[in-house]
Amino acid sequence: MFTDTHCHLSYLGDRGINLPELLAAMVEQDFALVIDAGTRCADITERKQLISAALEAMESPELRQKAHDSIWYSVGVWPDAGAIQNRAEEIKILEKSLLEHNDRIVAIGECGLDHHWNTNGVDPRTEEQFTPDLQKAEQEFFEMQLELAKKYEKPVVVHSRDAFEQTVDAIKNIGYHNGEIHCYSYGLAEAKVFLDAGWYIALGGGVTYTKRSKMDAMKELIRYIPRDRLLLETDGPYLCPVPHRGKTNTPLYVPYTYEFIADILEMSSEKLQGYALENARRLFHV
Repeated sequence: MFTDTHCHLSYLGDRGINLPELLAAMVEQDFALVIDAGTRCADITERKQLISAALEAMESPELRQKAHDSIWYSVGVWPDAGAIQNRAEEIKILEKSLLEHNDRIVAIGECGLDHHWNTNGVDPRTEEQFTPDLQKAEQEFFEMQLELAKKYEKPVVVHSRDAFEQTVDAIKNIGYHNGEIHCYSYGLAEAKVFLDAGWYIALGGGVTYTKRSKMDAMKELIRYIPRDRLLLETDGPYLCPVPHRGKTNTPLYVPYTYEFIADILEMSSEKLQGYALENARRLFHV
């Protein structure tokens, strides 16, 4: 039974993916748990409406119910410059969204810090734009979302890219160690810090891109993560795993990541699926 603890189902329709067909295929391929992740303070209403419409369009009532039961949500604000600058109002709206839709919300996030300067990326960012003052505000905004998670006792889906030390500082400042480091992109030393503090590590399709020169380090990292602290995800529509790199990613591609990691751990994909599902249910209380 597969889990995908982080994807953006609502982005897929814009990329030509038929959501009703996708949800039906997910049921048929035995997906037990999928978490649709938030990135904007009030996007939960739109996301739930899109998925509800897709569910209604499914012909089989049985598949519809199974798909509905497998899908959960997180709410959070990705650290773009506009949201950071308007952080007080963003948090008010985020908390309102959480309270209005709490029955299916299992986490706060994705939220965190991103210092990867890539003007050609999905989220263009420049070092000149992220001045020291804006980076300070970015950390404050992350801490505000950690505080919100602490208040409502929700796990946190942390986005951290090229910002390890600042991420650790923010978490220590709030003293709330409950959640996952989503789409983990650091090394073994950094993993030890997060794991020692009680965090889960979520791996996605990006691990399948590992260069030959770095494969030994990747294997060491994967083998180091405790079996009861490992999660798997897609971050769809991004980071489609090899051999489909470059395509629009959906939960249906997560089995390739399971196979890649299971091979390194010298276990069957089915056994890894069991660990991942048990871990996801424990962390997200579903």
